[in-house]
Amino acid sequence: MTSPASPAFSARPPAPVVLPLPDAPVRVAGLGLVLREWLREDLPAMRDAFDNPEVDRWTPLPSPFDDAAAADRLARAETDRVSGTRLCLAVTEDGGLALGEVLMFPDAHHPGGAELGYGINPKYRGRGLASRAVRLLTDFAYGTLGMTRVVLRIDHDNDASSAVARATGFVPDGAEPVVEMSKGREHRLVTWVHPGPA
Repeated sequence: MTSPASPAFSARPPAPVVLPLPDAPVRVAGLGLVLREWLREDLPAMRDAFDNPEVDRWTPLPSPFDDAAAADRLARAETDRVSGTRLCLAVTEDGGLALGEVLMFPDAHHPGGAELGYGINPKYRGRGLASRAVRLLTDFAYGTLGMTRVVLRIDHDNDASSAVARATGFVPDGAEPVVEMSKGREHRLVTWVHPGPA
């Protein structure tokens, strides 16, 4: 893995904790990006972004990620958005073509905290999309939602995603990795903690 924007998703916590999301659809703009909620017309772009070996290796998303998987993910994203259990945003440059995704859900290990994940379509890597999207969503978590801590949990073997974490100011917390199973594979997830709003 050499891409600086490989996926860094981790399993969603089962906690009843919710994000304090606004009622209106979420749209976050800055750093040359617009993060917006997924739309039905994005399904081909979602499939294109997630149907690749790196997403299969590092995330719990189904593989192959086909039309049915994309439709199911969109439906779940809409439901989770309403319930506040997860926020999935398409990464775009102008509000149009979805180039990947950044997501947020409650940190099951820290009340008032949020965990982020991200994945960029391999076609669009090398443009700083993941790091800019993570910066934007981190600022949104602190400034708009009032979260008290923002973390990433990244497989210790995922060097590319660890590079994104470093580039966006996250640091390992020094604790033992969180071990999770996904698709019959063990993942040792290092917790990277953001130092907080400037």
